[in-house]
Amino acid sequence: MARGYWLVKSEPYKYSWDQLVKDGKTYWDGVRNYEARNNLAAMKKGDLAFYYHSNEGKEVVGIAEIVGEAYPDPTADDPQWVVVDVAPLVPFAQPVTLATIKADPKLPEIALVRRGRLSVVPLTSAEFRHVAKLGKTKVPPARKANP
Repeated sequence: MARGYWLVKSEPYKYSWDQLVKDGKTYWDGVRNYEARNNLAAMKKGDLAFYYHSNEGKEVVGIAEIVGEAYPDPTADDPQWVVVDVAPLVPFAQPVTLATIKADPKLPEIALVRRGRLSVVPLTSAEFRHVAKLGKTKVPPARKANP
């Protein structure tokens, strides 16, 4: 099964990459947009997600792994809202800014720009690998399933 690629946004003063690293794992909560919720629900264990600091910084700062698939958001009263579990994998050697992504001719359709108001967006494998390259960061290989 092919690995999926995503980008998740968080305002660093609310929940930063450094906090995720410190915690080791968290659930991605608070999504209240239907399209973003559907993106969360589509995530599979083993998928990768860029961690993007929004508002402050406006840059991709790390790669996280989806370690738990969608389940009801414990911060919501309505079970239609979901969360996934994410864990940090690797920080970017060099953060990649929104300005860099917008200016890159290899990223004309990236959802970070096209669907800029969404907090969770899908990326293509080529987009993911290119942004990681811009950040001088190697995409971790898929883990082998235990027999």
